[in-house]
Amino acid sequence: MNHRGTRVLRLDALARVEGEAALHLRVEGDTVAETRLHIYEPPRFFEAFLTGRGHTEPPDITARICGICPVAYQMSACRAIEDACGVTVDGPLADLRRLLYCGEWIESHTLHIHLLHAPDFLGYADVVELARHQRAAVERGLRIKQTGNAILEQLGGRPIHPVNVRIGGFYRTPAPEELRPLAERLRQARDDALETVRWVAAFDFPDAVCAHDLLALRDPGRYAIDSGTPAVVSAQGPGLAPQEFPLADFEQHVEEAQVPHSTALTATLEGRRHLTGPLARYAINGRWLHPVAAEAARHAGLGDPERGAVCDNPFRSIVVRAVEVVQAVEEALRIIDGYERPSRPAVDVPPRRGTGTGATEAPRGLLYHRYALTEDGSIAEARIIPPTAQNQGAVEEDVRAAVQTRLATAGPAADDEELTRLCERAIRNHDPCISCATHFLDVTVERL
Repeated sequence: MNHRGTRVLRLDALARVEGEAALHLRVEGDTVAETRLHIYEPPRFFEAFLTGRGHTEPPDITARICGICPVAYQMSACRAIEDACGVTVDGPLADLRRLLYCGEWIESHTLHIHLLHAPDFLGYADVVELARHQRAAVERGLRIKQTGNAILEQLGGRPIHPVNVRIGGFYRTPAPEELRPLAERLRQARDDALETVRWVAAFDFPDAVCAHDLLALRDPGRYAIDSGTPAVVSAQGPGLAPQEFPLADFEQHVEEAQVPHSTALTATLEGRRHLTGPLARYAINGRWLHPVAAEAARHAGLGDPERGAVCDNPFRSIVVRAVEVVQAVEEALRIIDGYERPSRPAVDVPPRRGTGTGATEAPRGLLYHRYALTEDGSIAEARIIPPTAQNQGAVEEDVRAAVQTRLATAGPAADDEELTRLCERAIRNHDPCISCATHFLDVTVERL
């Protein structure tokens, strides 16, 4: 509506992102003067009610933070607690954890690609409409996702909020013959995943540049999923080698702060906005992609990952996610092929006083946990920094840049409906997990 020279547009509901928030966009003439991502869901206080709990409880509690990526929370929690207790989990148990994480990457990325994001590029309102016109593509996505869910169910006990994960390993580990049916499904999923890369690579992508520092774990010799050291590719020098810092110093580099327009904390990297997630992982770890995934990336127009290619267009993040599905499938097949059942399902993790940190690569980006334990293993302090909190500044800037580019070419011809669709697309590029909910609300555009 118009009132005293201010033009305001309201969009009451947008599905296809997780959580509840609002976008405030103020345009003065042909200039985007302000972009704010309002996250208004009530705080959920996980860190507060972890305090006083036993050191064995975080994997089950933190898994409830997200129904799409519970394994990420479980694995980061396990790593942090084990670090505090001076325990390292390696060998077949570590391989099983990585296999479980591959299952989550497969199901989460595939959900985003086919059900949430692809309709934006193909001009459809939602996946139901997409299925009417491209049924085979949607069925392919569902098959891949079901394969990821099957891994979660086999290793985790169920596909949502797995119950078989514990500090030190698992409550039960599978026999090799129990994993063979997964390998058969994964081989089919590999063909489907490669076809998905070809499918999304043919989408029409707006021109855009990601002008943010990129932060991801770096695990030399393999594509970082469940372990690694934080590394940064600077926006000022994308051709330079990634700069690492110790995980124990994470909070000295990544600082959270409260902003007036959000109930969620917003994080910066040494005072600058940064981005974590697929684009960051590809820039920092691309040279260690499986050969099949690397070849798919080259054919998809992402450059040569073995030569340090960087994808700096956030709209093309859907292509990187598709390549990461291929990577997760190949990694899962490798683990199953070499798997030998460990002698026991978990190593002992006796409590002790100490502080530990853990980080893994959730589908949406680097997820950090820190726990301080007392002598009996009670949690004295908990700190969790999720990917979306880190990405809020980058999301706001990407929305601003996308709208500003459109205004520069279309001027007043860019109506509110067109700009709203563009804002939605720019936000969905990052697959934000605002909480565990399912919709993004109230886009407001003010024109002066």
